[in-house]
Amino acid sequence: MDRVRVVFRKYDGSLHWNQYGLLLGEDEHGVWVGCRADTPLWKGEVERETAEAAYVILLPRDAWWTATFNAAPHKTEIYCDISTVPGWPTPREVTMIDLDLDVRRRRAGETELLDEDEFAEHRVRYDYPDEVVAAAQEAARWLLTRVRERVEPFGEGYLPWLAMVS
Repeated sequence: MDRVRVVFRKYDGSLHWNQYGLLLGEDEHGVWVGCRADTPLWKGEVERETAEAAYVILLPRDAWWTATFNAAPHKTEIYCDISTVPGWPTPREVTMIDLDLDVRRRRAGETELLDEDEFAEHRVRYDYPDEVVAAAQEAARWLLTRVRERVEPFGEGYLPWLAMVS
């Protein structure tokens, strides 16, 4: 499996969360990248922590979000970042702009929309264009429903991918 760098930036282009993972493959939902427990997680240029459990990242080809699916014992089962559509400047790097809103499903099933205050603040600070605001809000609504209702890939479809790095 080849290594790939997953890079989130902020709207001003500054480096945000980033890490390396293993390119696992692709299906109808997008490209899957896997990370083993203890994978270093970087925020900007600083290593902030290591992953407590294995996880896989789904990078859709044409949607304004990414999704991370965590292995137990992580308390968060699924964490979705609302972002610009992931782009591949090279075959070994994927980048997107983090647009602050997040959808999280805890392992116990609670699903929630996070960081609306950060989105509102950054919408002003970075002067998000109206079409970016609309796309981010629509993606958040779409994800909240599908993650809560366990519509694939938010049901069990991620489990075979996760088994590849667990």
